[in-house]
Amino acid sequence: MTKHQAERQLYVGAITGTSVDGLDIALVDVSDTIAIIAGETLAFPANLRHELLALGQPGSDDLDQLGEVDRALGHFIGQGILSFLKSHKFAPTDITAIGSHGQTVRHRPDATQPFTWQIGDPNMIAEVTRVTTVADFRRRDMSAGGQGAPLVPKFHEALFRLADEDRAILNIGGISNLTMLTADPAIDITGFDTGPGNALMDVWCEAHTGNPYDVDGAMAAKGSVDDALLQQLLNDPYLSRKPPKSTGREYYNLDWLKSQLSRTAKAHDVQRTLLEFTAASIEGALATWAASAQRLIVCGGGRANPLLLNRLRTLLTIPVDTAEDHDYDGDMIEAAAFGWLAHLRLAGLPGSAGSVTGAGGNRILGAIYSA
Repeated sequence: MTKHQAERQLYVGAITGTSVDGLDIALVDVSDTIAIIAGETLAFPANLRHELLALGQPGSDDLDQLGEVDRALGHFIGQGILSFLKSHKFAPTDITAIGSHGQTVRHRPDATQPFTWQIGDPNMIAEVTRVTTVADFRRRDMSAGGQGAPLVPKFHEALFRLADEDRAILNIGGISNLTMLTADPAIDITGFDTGPGNALMDVWCEAHTGNPYDVDGAMAAKGSVDDALLQQLLNDPYLSRKPPKSTGREYYNLDWLKSQLSRTAKAHDVQRTLLEFTAASIEGALATWAASAQRLIVCGGGRANPLLLNRLRTLLTIPVDTAEDHDYDGDMIEAAAFGWLAHLRLAGLPGSAGSVTGAGGNRILGAIYSA
């Protein structure tokens, strides 16, 4: 470790999101201001991705399978972080801690006994990397009466809040989530899941083409919007629920989509309608709960879909930027956020915002697994 590196506070953040499209790893320097030094996405082995998708939505739950996948994912994350550090010429001893979100396999904030569950055994991550690991970020907030999600809005605030512009930050992953940052620092940040992002488009595309997602929106571009189906989708009660609120694949999945299809429709038309559903639900959420926003900044994989981004720019009357327009890698912001949340945990500082999640106050998040 060099003297310069010894003076830095370096954290690794890792997350596998609702899209289940790979493991995002980011290296974050919090020594002064927040700097995202490097990031990359590692593809899952096909069998691990299949098992994660199966566990992440209602079905036949097998505790033996869950235990094995939990361990396998933890090992994959640990090995992935070691490879990532080596490729960027850092040693594990350079890293203060890892913040690992893991893979959500169930998120039930509205259950009689609300719970959320992320797997990717942090004991295994700490054992493989020999780096202190922070994990289990969501359950403390939920124990305090919150949704346990979204947790990235405080990081959005640290990166993007300005004193002269009301801004909304949109992450389009499997689920879309929105953060509202007013120029007035006395006004608390707010945020919530708007509804589906890529999740429905991904499962429909894979079911009909075998491809895990619709590259550049090419499948959707061949179709036309089914207005009757779109209106039916927009009548979904989740969309009109007042925040705080959060959702996931437990709700927006292929079975849910099939239940909305009352007649045979062309696969391309359904894909185009799903894209419009994502864009229109985001527009509706902004109009209803973030109407003062003067700019929208888009992060996450959905920003790489040119048709979806164009629809947002057409539907909205405010500028729509991508994270890259503000010198950040939009694929790495969520991963970096969990590295930053690990930093807050070790510093004994709150990582959640009760104004976002509905918890009875801000809470220190995460459990520590020593190296």
